[in-house]
Amino acid sequence: MDTGFSYVHGASSAPLIGATIGSCFDDACARYASRQALVVRHQGLRLSYAELRERVDRLACGLIRLGLKRGDRVGIWSQNNLEWVLTQFATAKAGLVMVNINPAYRRAELEYALNKVSCRALILAAGFKSSNYLEMIGDLAPELASQASGPLHAARLPGLQYVIRLGVEQTSGMLNFDSLLTRPASDELDALAALGNDLQFDDPINIQFTSGTTGVPKGATLSHHNIVNNGHFVGEAMRLTSADRLCIPVPLYHCFGMVLGNMACVTHGASMVYPAEGFDPLLTLEAVAVERCTGLHGVPTMFIAQLDHPRFAEFDLSSLRTGIMAGSPCPVEVMKRVVGEMNMQQVTIAYGMTETSPVSFQSSTEDPIDRRVSTVGRIHPHVEVKVVDANGRIVPRGEPGELLTRGYSVMLGYWDDPQRTAEAIDAAGWMHTGDMATIDAEGYCNIVGRIKDMIIRGGENIYPREVEEFLFRHPKIQDVQVVGIPDEKYGEELCAWIMLREGQKVSEADVRAFCEGQIAHYKIPRYIRFVEEFPMTVTGKIQKFLIRKLMKEELGLHEQRTA
Repeated sequence: MDTGFSYVHGASSAPLIGATIGSCFDDACARYASRQALVVRHQGLRLSYAELRERVDRLACGLIRLGLKRGDRVGIWSQNNLEWVLTQFATAKAGLVMVNINPAYRRAELEYALNKVSCRALILAAGFKSSNYLEMIGDLAPELASQASGPLHAARLPGLQYVIRLGVEQTSGMLNFDSLLTRPASDELDALAALGNDLQFDDPINIQFTSGTTGVPKGATLSHHNIVNNGHFVGEAMRLTSADRLCIPVPLYHCFGMVLGNMACVTHGASMVYPAEGFDPLLTLEAVAVERCTGLHGVPTMFIAQLDHPRFAEFDLSSLRTGIMAGSPCPVEVMKRVVGEMNMQQVTIAYGMTETSPVSFQSSTEDPIDRRVSTVGRIHPHVEVKVVDANGRIVPRGEPGELLTRGYSVMLGYWDDPQRTAEAIDAAGWMHTGDMATIDAEGYCNIVGRIKDMIIRGGENIYPREVEEFLFRHPKIQDVQVVGIPDEKYGEELCAWIMLREGQKVSEADVRAFCEGQIAHYKIPRYIRFVEEFPMTVTGKIQKFLIRKLMKEELGLHEQRTA
C-alpha cells in the first residue's frame, strides 16, 4: 500500500547472502578458477582466480604465523596495488579487522587512527605522491631504528607490534610484505580452513575512517554481511557477469574501490582492472581501451577529467557498457556525455555513505536516461529508507527532508565510540545520513544537498546543486561548486567557484547575464570566482567547507549569529 509518504523498502525475491567474505571469495575462486581475476597494469601483473586465491591464502597464513589472532586490527596504508587486494581478502579469511588508512593522512592523523583502534600491525607502502610513509612512521615510532627483531614497543603507538613494508628494500625494524608470502604448510592451510568455518558473517571485519571535517575522524565498522551483500547487489544492478572486466581507478581504501569495485567483481566472477596506483585520466582511458573493459567506476570529477583530456578521441571505448558514477552529485550534462561519448549506455548512478556499506540507492541499466541523469535511482534490495522533517516526521512524496536508512547495510557502529554511534543510529535502527533528499511517486530518489550545505538567504531555502546544475548548461563552464557564505543583510549569500573549459574566457557579468530571467534572482551568485581547481579529498569529493573558509578569509567575513 502506497501511503503517499516518503518511505520505500527494497522488497526482493533474491535472498541476502549469509556468508563471510572469505567463503564468498573461495567460492568464486573455485567457480571461476581459470578466468582472469585481476590485472594491475602499473605492476605488470595478471592473475587468474586460482592464482589470486593461492596468494591470498599465503598471506593469510603469514599473518597468522606472526601471532595475529581473530579480531586483531591490521592497518593498510597504501595506494592501489596487488598488495592491497591481497590484504583485503587475506585479513577477512584470517578473521582480522582490516583498517583502511587514507593515503592522504599525515603524522597526526596516522597516529590517531592507529591508536584509536589499537592496530597490532600496519602494512604500508614506502610512500605515495608527496607523502613519505616510511619517514612518517619512523617519526612516530623512532624505536624502529634500533629494533633488531621481535614485536615493536613504541611509546606513541603502544598497540602496534608489527610494521610490514611493501617493496624489496630493507628498513630497520620492519618486515617485508613478500616475506609473509612463503608457501604455507598443509597444517597451516587446514587451520585456516577451520578458522573460516568458525567465523561469523556478523563479525566486524573492516574499519573505515570518515573524513572528520567536523571533528576527529570516526571509525565506521563494517561486517562481512555489510560488505558481501552490498557488493553483490551493486553488481546485480550493473548486470555484472564473469564476462565483464571492470576498470577501477577509484581508491581501494574507500568503499567505492573495495566494495563497489572488488567485492562486486568477486561475487560475480568478473575481472578487476587497476589502471594505476592513483587516478590518472590518461592511464584510465588507456586501460579501458587496451584491456577492453566493459565497466568503469568514478566520481564526476574523474569522468570530467577523462572527457576533457586532449587525447580523449584517440581511445576506442566501444567495449564499455556499464559502470558507476557516485561519490558526489552527478551533473546532468556530464552524465549525458558519459552515455553519449564514452559508450556507457548502461552506466548507473549510486548513492550511499561509508556507514551504510555504502550503497542505498542505485539506478538500473534499464532506467530511462532522464531518470538516470536526474536521480540516484531506486532503493536497493533489503534496504529501507524514509525522508523526515526537522521533527522526525515522514514527509509526503516529493518534499525534501533528511534521508534515513535502515537494514543489513547499516554499520555495526563507530569503533569504541558509543556516544557518536547513538547520535548517528537511533533507537529504531535508522542511520541518519545528514543528506537532504526527495523521493517521487515512483520511488526514485534525488539528493538535493547536505543539511549543512543548504543555504538560507533571506528566509529562502536554496539547494546549491540546483544552481550548479543550471550553471553547468553554460557551454564554456567545465565544473562549478556553489556554497553559502555569511552576509550581514541576508544571513547568507551565494558564492560560485567556476572552472572554465580550456581556452575559454567568461566574465562575472557574463555568468550573471546567463542567469538573468532563467532562475530566481535570489539564486544568482553574488560572489563569482574563476579557479583552476577545487579543494578535494583523495576520493575526488569536493571539500565545500574549505571553499567557504577560503572565501570568508578573502572577504573578511564572520558567521551571522541568529537569535
